[in-house]
Amino acid sequence: MHGRMRKTALADYELISGIELDPALRRFVEDETLPGTGIGANAFWSGFSALLRELTPENKRLLRRREDLQARIDARNEDLDGRAPSPAEEEEFLREIGYLVDAPPPFTIGTDGVDPEIAAIAGPQLVVPVNNARYALNAANARWGSLYDALYGTDALGDAPWPGGYDAERGRRVIAWGRRFLDEIAPLTDGSHTEVGEYRVEQGRLVTDRGTLADPALLAGWRDGAILLRHHNLHVEIILDPAHPIGREDGAGVADILLESALTAIMDAEDSVAAVDAEEKILVYRNWLGLMKGTLAARFAKDGRETERRLAPDRTYHAPDGGMLTLRGRALMLVRNVGHLMTNPMMRIDGEEVQEGLADAVLTSLIALHDLRGKRANSPAGAIYIVKPKMHGPEEAAFANRLFDRTEDLLGLPRHTIRIGVMDEERRTSANLAATIHAVRERVAFINTGFLDRTGDEIHTMMRLGPAIRKGEMKASAWLRSYEDNNVDVGLAAGFAGRAQIGKGMWAMPDLMAAMLAEKIAHPLAGASTAWVPSPTAATLHAVHYHRIDVAERQREIASRTPAKLEGLLTIPVAEAHSWSADDVREELENNLQGILGYVVRWVDQGIGCSKVPDIRNVGLMEDRATCRISSQHVANWLMHGIVSRDAVEAALARMAAVVDRQNEGDPFYRPMALDPAGSIAFQTALALVLEGAAQPSGYTEPLLHAARLALKSERPEAVQPIAVPA
Repeated sequence: MHGRMRKTALADYELISGIELDPALRRFVEDETLPGTGIGANAFWSGFSALLRELTPENKRLLRRREDLQARIDARNEDLDGRAPSPAEEEEFLREIGYLVDAPPPFTIGTDGVDPEIAAIAGPQLVVPVNNARYALNAANARWGSLYDALYGTDALGDAPWPGGYDAERGRRVIAWGRRFLDEIAPLTDGSHTEVGEYRVEQGRLVTDRGTLADPALLAGWRDGAILLRHHNLHVEIILDPAHPIGREDGAGVADILLESALTAIMDAEDSVAAVDAEEKILVYRNWLGLMKGTLAARFAKDGRETERRLAPDRTYHAPDGGMLTLRGRALMLVRNVGHLMTNPMMRIDGEEVQEGLADAVLTSLIALHDLRGKRANSPAGAIYIVKPKMHGPEEAAFANRLFDRTEDLLGLPRHTIRIGVMDEERRTSANLAATIHAVRERVAFINTGFLDRTGDEIHTMMRLGPAIRKGEMKASAWLRSYEDNNVDVGLAAGFAGRAQIGKGMWAMPDLMAAMLAEKIAHPLAGASTAWVPSPTAATLHAVHYHRIDVAERQREIASRTPAKLEGLLTIPVAEAHSWSADDVREELENNLQGILGYVVRWVDQGIGCSKVPDIRNVGLMEDRATCRISSQHVANWLMHGIVSRDAVEAALARMAAVVDRQNEGDPFYRPMALDPAGSIAFQTALALVLEGAAQPSGYTEPLLHAARLALKSERPEAVQPIAVPA
């Protein structure tokens, strides 16, 4: 079930310019994508074929290089017989085998012409599966969010709302919280916003019955029924509507406070989607096309009524200088391609499936031409932003740079129109981060720590050395602290401040917003100009942190500290001696296996690549392939080192299948596993992820997941359910 060299009948394909194309993909490209780009079909397919033939061999060579380095690390680790090497020993060995390379001389990235949402403004970033049109539109429209709704409808106030009608007391608490927030960011000269009975604008100044703004420059604009403030380059809109049910009860007629929230949104074609063939890839590409054309719509039933969602319009205000101010109504959209590993049967070259990352680069960039050659509604700067995940070190970053060069040539774009976002989520990249950035220094616009994948890769790299520490201990480990600091230190040293994003990872508990408000402020404090959130509501609440922390000032402070040292990064999280009880081991094992099953069953049976999966305690967690990678690698590691036995794994997996079945009883698309685990492709895939985990390339889950979903679609097409979209 490796999944990288599957064969499909040639009769299913059409041969165009040496590419064997799935007919549906050809029709999508020729009928929907190419019109309006100025590129003819013959020229496109001919150029695409040449690109694939040029770059495929190098892609394969880089994958062999990964395997060779891991094999040498495995052999050395087995020779150590459970003794963890010191960081100095680890560094010497990694340099000897070419895993570590010399850092480049000090340099500054050359990227310019970057949209301000990435270059200059700090704020939240949403990541959303682009194959779900409704979620994609929600993310794009999350540029603005209601603070009142976010506070009222979550546990952000410390308790969750009761079901039923409007709770007036809770509403008063929300209003008080909002007024205190206004006092923080826009204090008045003669009192508090909690005391204001009237807001109005006179002669370009905000006037209240408690004075005016202590800093008049905070007033950014106004329109009928709204006053616009600007603080830390983020906008806040006070909605005035005395006829509104909330405004009617408010002394100043304030009906809501809107925050500029998700400045950017990553439309994800990778970890949060399941797209294993042409049918599923076309859905990914078609939604991205709709976003770039501005035509994407989602129709659904909500509260018993048919609703249609489209991209939000821009917002216009009167400005204090007498002119007009227009603000964007949508998040700036990036697209995350797949990495270098996987192939996909949507097309073939010389009888072999296309390297999916090559196809993604060309097709998502082709689609983005509709924005660049249209109104530039997404990127006024005229850029295409591609987030590139799971690259292993500078050699692979240089290959991505070459791929984007060739894509620009194919599409007739100026050099470095395509900007790259580098996910720092593999150990070889972290250890060589300066060299990795240097390899893409003229087009890099984003680096981001992906601690979930990074933890999975850490476990896989040290797989044969000894048992990994428990998952819950990882966040306090030396390597992870060094990793997070190093990402910021290297980015700042390379000139990212005011020019490119430095990002941090996801808040994975979408129902725990009070905890997020308390904890996620750590990301801007760490110098990150963005951090990932799981929902529009979370984006609005996380935006509060960027008002409380001036990230530009924080980055200036951090730039003067002593940079993180490689020593911490190379401290391996192996438990040389442990005192885990039988209950500790059982708890760890069941927690891992329940998470794997809860995720895999939706991925394989329903094609859902990311969803809120209840954990063993019924706490909803956002799960994607990265979280599955950690859990499967952790169990595979403990299995290898005798902490758990195969019998214990199989017994626990059977118990957890029953738990997951119960947790999904209300899902009409769900197919239970516990009654017939042998006949459940999902159950068998979860088992394979553990039993074959040590042998999977870099510990990735994609090969087994792709093979399982393809098997389900080909052998039991009647079992394949459409993607479930909750109301």
